[in-house]
Amino acid sequence: MQQLFLKFLYVVAAIRYPAYRGDLRYFVRDNWYARINQFRFLGRDYVAKKPYKVIDFQGEFDQELRYVVPFAYWHHLNGTLKQSISCSNTKPFYFFSDNHEERYTERIWQKAYGNYNMPNMTHSPTFNYSKWAPVPFKAHYCNGRFMYAKPLLVIANKYNIEWDKPPINFLSIDALDRIISTCKPHYQIVYNRPLSGQIVLDNSEIMDLGEHAWIRKNHPEVLLMNDLFDEHRPHVSNYNHLQLMVYANCDRFISMHGGTAALASHIGGINVILSHPGGGWEHAFDEYKTIFPAFSGAKILHARQLNEVFTFVEDYF
Repeated sequence: MQQLFLKFLYVVAAIRYPAYRGDLRYFVRDNWYARINQFRFLGRDYVAKKPYKVIDFQGEFDQELRYVVPFAYWHHLNGTLKQSISCSNTKPFYFFSDNHEERYTERIWQKAYGNYNMPNMTHSPTFNYSKWAPVPFKAHYCNGRFMYAKPLLVIANKYNIEWDKPPINFLSIDALDRIISTCKPHYQIVYNRPLSGQIVLDNSEIMDLGEHAWIRKNHPEVLLMNDLFDEHRPHVSNYNHLQLMVYANCDRFISMHGGTAALASHIGGINVILSHPGGGWEHAFDEYKTIFPAFSGAKILHARQLNEVFTFVEDYF
């Protein structure tokens, strides 16, 4: 019965979005089905309003920040969150959950497919915000520990396999040199690229860019998140906790396509996102103008190529 209904929704998606390629219509179909599935919970969500919802997720970090954590936070506000379950070191993202279990030690991206338990489950031309609430990470984690003479600028880089291909969305050492040289007179820069032992990996193998040693030698004014983690380890529960504490004190970000962009967009301020066309469906559905600003009201500046990153930095930072 479910498969027949999914086929019907696919036909409706083809009629509603005739310009979309066939594979894109599957995303539309799945989101529609996930939203229709929420009608099963009308009584418990809006009438009984007692804790019952168990939110269990082992998929990609990016999806968790986009769809799962805001869904869990809505249930917390609604009084219906019973338990949240996710991967190791995720408690800081679910600070509002009184019963959070870190059950999984790895992320499996395939786990998200066929998971219709949330009203937003994947990429989409539109999103349903009726059971989706912005999580107040900035207000909760703002602190006096990571305050500096200059305002903070976080450069959240990555260098890993993307869609089974070599790295696509990243800042090279030459690009970092230009950005850091431009911004360091005005900002205290924190450079963030987590190593494999500091976060739970999914299908994206982290590779060696060699920039940490280079930054220490050529731009010693820049603080490395890895060094901050070693220095403040007694005061933070894990690397994610540290990231949230540093980010909460910051209003300027440069981030890369994927989880780094989603995390920075949750904080507010201005976020320059490098996301090249040809990888990821954010472009096809124009999501940098929809769900990304909705995370926190952040101003999202989508750079489709490296030169646009430089231009945004010069114009806004």
